[in-house]
Amino acid sequence: MSTSLPYVDGFVIPVPKDKIDAYKAVAEKASRIWKDHGALDYYECVADDLEVQDMRSFTETAAANADETVVFAFIVYPSREARDATNAAVMADPRIKEMCGESQDFFDCKRMSYGGFRAIVRA
Repeated sequence: MSTSLPYVDGFVIPVPKDKIDAYKAVAEKASRIWKDHGALDYYECVADDLEVQDMRSFTETAAANADETVVFAFIVYPSREARDATNAAVMADPRIKEMCGESQDFFDCKRMSYGGFRAIVRA
C-alpha cells in the first residue's frame, strides 16, 4: 500500500434551494466525467446542519441568500500532478460543454470558492 497521501480539490457553492435536484443531476454527470479521467473519489454534499455558534458558518462563507443553500464538494486524486492531468482532460471533454449549458440558471462560478489541498492526515 502506498504511503503517499492524496490531493483534494474543494468547493463551496451557493445554490438556490429550489434548484438542488437540477444541481444533483448535473453533479452526477460531472462525477462520471471526472472519474472517467482519473479522479479517485467525487463528493457533492448539500447543507444539512449549518447553524453554528461562535464560528463562521458555511452560509456566511458562501454568502448564501435566504433562498439558497450551500453545497460542499470535493474531488480526490492520487497527487497534484494527477489532478492537473485529470482537470485538463475534463476541460477538453465535450460532455463538459454540454453540462455548462444545463447549469447556467443555478451555478455561478464567480460565487464558488475553490482550492487545491495537499492532504496531511488520513485516518
